[in-house]
Amino acid sequence: MAKIRFSKGELKKQRDSLKQYRRYLPTLQLKKQQIQMEILRQHIILQERRERLAAAMDGAVRWAGLLSEKGIFDNKWVRIGHISKSFKNIAGTELPVFERCEFSAAEYDLFTSPLWFDAAIEELKAIAFLREEMKVLEEGVVILRQELRVTTQRVNLFEKVKIPDAEEAIRRIKIYIGDQMANAVGRSKAAKRKIEMAFAQGAGT
Repeated sequence: MAKIRFSKGELKKQRDSLKQYRRYLPTLQLKKQQIQMEILRQHIILQERRERLAAAMDGAVRWAGLLSEKGIFDNKWVRIGHISKSFKNIAGTELPVFERCEFSAAEYDLFTSPLWFDAAIEELKAIAFLREEMKVLEEGVVILRQELRVTTQRVNLFEKVKIPDAEEAIRRIKIYIGDQMANAVGRSKAAKRKIEMAFAQGAGT
């Protein structure tokens, strides 16, 4: 606890601070809950995308042998041209949102390419799409976890340090002021008795 002054001005300052801490703490706690809920939501979406990706990969297995044949497949036919993202606000935190994945146009000879070639390219695009979407979701989880860490630290600071310190300071100042007032009353009574005794002695002479 920082050094405090035992005065009425300090008492008011500590009371004002305590009031502010108690008003701000519920906001921080709500923010923490919202971030935790969003992390859970993002994990659920990520798990669903992982399952879809696994299914897409299983579906692409049948093309694997054919695509590996020399000269049939070229990576340039499934090349990402642009990733579009937007942003949403979650409890004051800006999160990236995956919008779409655009692919560069694939140029190949429709007459010489195998009949299955178009289907293979579409499935590979779907895999690439899911991977890019998952990257954005994972990026969002990293941001949320960092914000959760900072928010949790602030909640703990208010709950375990700021509020208890202010309450203790108020208690100590009130005790000190109370003692001072009691002493002042005692001194006043003693002074009054002395005056009364002085008058009584003067009257007796």
